[in-house]
Amino acid sequence: MTSDPEESVRLQGFGEMTLRTAIATLMALAPRERSDVAIFRVCDGSRLAASEIADLAADWGMTPMAEVRSPKLVPEQHWTDIVRGMVREAPLPSLMVAFLLGVLVARR
Repeated sequence: MTSDPEESVRLQGFGEMTLRTAIATLMALAPRERSDVAIFRVCDGSRLAASEIADLAADWGMTPMAEVRSPKLVPEQHWTDIVRGMVREAPLPSLMVAFLLGVLVARR
């Protein structure tokens, strides 16, 4: 089936738009999110196959977004680094209040 770039489609989770806009939006998503979203034709409700979407994207010169690293793959910061960063950005009066509150809580 030939596809008109101005054909009205529904991108799952995003609403109704033209086919070209739907494919551009889909290509901008991260690979994991891209596999969970579908494009449906408004005229007959049929779902576009992944191979058809990939072919149309290639024909129209749209490339998928680069692989996005999962936050789980980024090493966790240690608490000392987190606190040190917070102290560097905080104004002195708020640091004094935080210190005094810490002293009061520690005494109870």
